Amino acid sequence: MADPRRRPETPLRDELRPVLGVAAGVVAVVLVVAAVAIFVPGVRDIFARLPIAIAVLIGGTAWVLWQITRRTPPP
Repeated sequence: MADPRRRPETPLRDELRPVLGVAAGVVAVVLVVAAVAIFVPGVRDIFARLPIAIAVLIGGTAWVLWQITRRTPPP
């Protein structure tokens, strides 16, 4: 018999953990790069000249779409 105190896991809750993990990782990387750019002028110049934000967005979108297409449907 099922335990009435235990709530069943929802699919949204299962999907929310990795999303929050990726979001926290992205924020951490951005903060580290910003901190390094303050003290290292070469890093600041690289980010000023190259469209790195656009490349990261395109790469991130491609990675997410690739992960979605590789996912197997639940039984």
